[in-house]
Amino acid sequence: MNDSQIDLAHAVALGSIGDEDRRAVCELLGSGDEILRVDFEREVQSTRETLVAVAAAAAVQPPESLRERLLAEVAAPDPHHCPGGR
Repeated sequence: MNDSQIDLAHAVALGSIGDEDRRAVCELLGSGDEILRVDFEREVQSTRETLVAVAAAAAVQPPESLRERLLAEVAAPDPHHCPGGR
């Protein structure tokens, strides 16, 4: 794979692919080059796995007080709600 194809694989993995790049991916995958298709799909999968690992490593558990506040807000009546559906 060349650098442009690797960039396309990263864009696919990130879900940030535009129409022009989508056409390029379709051409690449439809080229009939089985090795290129497998390499491309492997790069997409590897990038997704890396993104998951980075997100998991950076994740932090929110404080219990936040959960309690959110649940209290959800349970509280909506002051903007008009009885009778109006």
